[in-house]
Amino acid sequence: MDLSLSEEQEMLKKAARDFVSEKCPKSFVKQMEQDEKGYSPELWEEMASLGWLGLVFPEKYGGGGMSFLDLSVLLEEMGYACLPAPFLATVVLGGLSIMDIGSEEQKEQYQPKIASGKLILSLALIEPAMEYGPGAIAVEATRDGDSYVISGTKLFVPYANCCDCLLCVTRTSKQKEGITIFIVDTKSSGIKCTVLNTMAHDKLCEVVFDHVRVPKESILGQLDQGWPEVQKIVERGDAAKCCELVGNFQWTLEDTIAYAKERQQFGRPIGSFQALQHYCADIYTYVEGAKLSAYQAAWMLSEGLPCTKEIAVTKLWISEVSSRIFNLAHQIHGAMGVTMEHDLHFYTTRAKSVEFSYGGDNYYREATAKAMGLA
Repeated sequence: MDLSLSEEQEMLKKAARDFVSEKCPKSFVKQMEQDEKGYSPELWEEMASLGWLGLVFPEKYGGGGMSFLDLSVLLEEMGYACLPAPFLATVVLGGLSIMDIGSEEQKEQYQPKIASGKLILSLALIEPAMEYGPGAIAVEATRDGDSYVISGTKLFVPYANCCDCLLCVTRTSKQKEGITIFIVDTKSSGIKCTVLNTMAHDKLCEVVFDHVRVPKESILGQLDQGWPEVQKIVERGDAAKCCELVGNFQWTLEDTIAYAKERQQFGRPIGSFQALQHYCADIYTYVEGAKLSAYQAAWMLSEGLPCTKEIAVTKLWISEVSSRIFNLAHQIHGAMGVTMEHDLHFYTTRAKSVEFSYGGDNYYREATAKAMGLA
């Protein structure tokens, strides 16, 4: 089994590393944490000109016709640099969802705009009940003539403060599975967005829908049949986020090893002490396991193979080893590693926030058990 990158993927990886190294120093990341939008429109346009935003869309919609595995290579480099941009929300949660279940008219309307950088999207799924499943969806979309009226609150919506459209998951039937996804223009009357104060200083938002009217043509997928579609969206999003975290872990590994080689104590590098050597070996083992698991899931998605179990296992493993990696990295760095002046905190906070995304670890344990025939 050959798990090495193809020549084209190696070129993409190198080009991405060169780009983010130049355009995204940590001073820029810190600046974007304080920025109202949380990303740079100028950098977004450059990413569009490189073909990144349409990388996995068919050429007929202005895309590059590449695979999810190719996209994963790009996401890893974004994670390596902590690139602040609504890329995953727009391309994976939004664009690929429209490609998967959208009508031809919706694809023609949205895909070229996403690929050119003219449209930012996001997914509005989680609600104040903080549960994950069709029964947890309380935001209602009520039929009114040729329109639907949406009311309710969504939490932790990435980049809702600056996106143009939201994929809003709503309840359209009293039946537990009566879920429908709508493409909602954020300029619609009745939408209020508030940026939340988060550990990673990323732009996660509360979005309140107060009798927001949308046309029936904005339904994405099937009426009252949306939960299986939501699960596909979340699985793709999880796989993409895990690949991004692989880049996060890789930077942490490289930085920690470099520090262990350079930091002197008792007249010798601290990396020469057996205990710290074992710490570094453990970090390397965790990172390699995360990488192999994430890329297996990405490859299976690219091949159109069923991979619910593989994605669940990847999410579980990465959530589990994330805390181990950063505990060890901070121990090796000592007091320096917990200061805001050191770059390690950018990676620690971003990785920590992913542990609680969507269903959390228990949901993925149950999904794995179900795939094994135990539930």
